[in-house]
Amino acid sequence: MVDNCYGELVEKREPGHVGANVVVGSLMKNLGGGIATSGGYIAGDTKYIEMIADRLTSPGVGKELGANFNQNSNFFKGVFMAPNAVKSALKTQIFAAYMLQKMGFNEISPKYDEKRTDIIQIIELKTKKNLVAFARSIQASSPVDSGVYIMPAPMPGYPCDVIMAAGCFTEGSTIELSADAPCVEPYTLYMQGGLTYEYGKLSIMQALSSVLKEINK
Repeated sequence: MVDNCYGELVEKREPGHVGANVVVGSLMKNLGGGIATSGGYIAGDTKYIEMIADRLTSPGVGKELGANFNQNSNFFKGVFMAPNAVKSALKTQIFAAYMLQKMGFNEISPKYDEKRTDIIQIIELKTKKNLVAFARSIQASSPVDSGVYIMPAPMPGYPCDVIMAAGCFTEGSTIELSADAPCVEPYTLYMQGGLTYEYGKLSIMQALSSVLKEINK
């Protein structure tokens, strides 16, 4: 079984093409296209899908019935738009990696010209001030809650303060541009998404400008 969250439509082949019996993921990420407001998917070999469906609902009922929260229309619209959303997210992250390397932030993964297997960009920002400035700029350029002044804060499950930036049209959808980081050395930020390249590019430029201001203080 493969959890392919953040990886759908990034490579030419999906896990099922190379031997995975079951593939699972979230519709709040790639395949939801920024439209689905909830949900996930399970795909794979017939016999395993039938077993899983019986477990999630009841034997004999399986995947013929089950909760969909009246989301079917959003699910299908999201899947339809997903290829373009994933393309924009990849372009946004490649642009961010390129600009960060030009600014001397070389501890990033993947580099702008490296192969990508998902829509996540990992960035080491060297100092807490750089990290906070970058995350706050992502929040400030978000379509929703852009006026929220985010701060590092405790979060269940983490041994340190965490800062999170995400002001999404579809709340919680991380195919939309978002970023989060534990506020400890080496101050590594995890950024993903970007529903449109144009919006993603503007957000990254604003974030990098904020980091430059911190560096030049």
